[in-house]
Amino acid sequence: MTPQNLWPLGAELGEGPVWIPEQNRLYFVNLVGNTLHALDADGTRHAWPLPDYVCWLIPRKDGDGYMAGLRDGIVRLWLDSASATPRFEYLHRLPGADTGIRLNDAKADAAGRIWAGSMNARDVSRADGKLFRLDPDGSLHVALPEYHICNGPTFSLDGRTMYHNDSFLNRTYAYAVNADGSLGAPALWRQFGEGEGSPDGTTVDSEDCVWIAQWGGARVCRYSPSGELLATIPMPVNQPSSVAFGGADLKTLYITSAWQGFDAAARDADPQAGALFSVQLDVAGVPVARFG
Repeated sequence: MTPQNLWPLGAELGEGPVWIPEQNRLYFVNLVGNTLHALDADGTRHAWPLPDYVCWLIPRKDGDGYMAGLRDGIVRLWLDSASATPRFEYLHRLPGADTGIRLNDAKADAAGRIWAGSMNARDVSRADGKLFRLDPDGSLHVALPEYHICNGPTFSLDGRTMYHNDSFLNRTYAYAVNADGSLGAPALWRQFGEGEGSPDGTTVDSEDCVWIAQWGGARVCRYSPSGELLATIPMPVNQPSSVAFGGADLKTLYITSAWQGFDAAARDADPQAGALFSVQLDVAGVPVARFG
């Protein structure tokens, strides 16, 4: 399981990979670089500039554009061409955006809901973040309050468990997901220790195991549903940031990375930071969930 550098992009904060099978294309973002990127299966690269941070992209079930998170809210977004700024319209503005609160990570579940987290980008030690739930009817709800850095929501194959990270605390929690979208009490699923890095972007494979990009730990790991470490992929970058399965057989694991927070010496020591990587696996992922 040797990572391949697919695109030495040098993204300050690569994030949010998502594979769209009917397009044979992986989308991902350079969050603080205000750019949505895409890589086709044949190696063709695309980029769309945004006027501000772009945090994530999620396809819609109806195929009419996408849902996306900007710095200050959730939008509908349409891509016309790689040379044009995407068209978008706000569905919800994020409270507190003028005080440093911004969206961070998100994922859809099998019921068509989007779960999107926020954080205080000016002071990550403050538990100002929230996990929001956007229902298919367009209504927005606060699912979880008082998070520091909301990261990596992902869901068990039966949809009954949500795994969610507070990266500042180096913790992954498991929550029971009820049919109406409400959540059960948090259970500490894994506390990450010295040298393991912080849990960041996550995904689940077809065997119901959880893959986590471990920021600062230079690795991506696979865990059983009970939290047992099953496999480790050493990464050639210190800050792998998120993961997604793709490719025709869904056995390619795509991994974004970042150099955010590095000084000049750290960047020199980590020359591939900000690249997009892939690893070929024996286990497949599951198709992307869509909003609506």
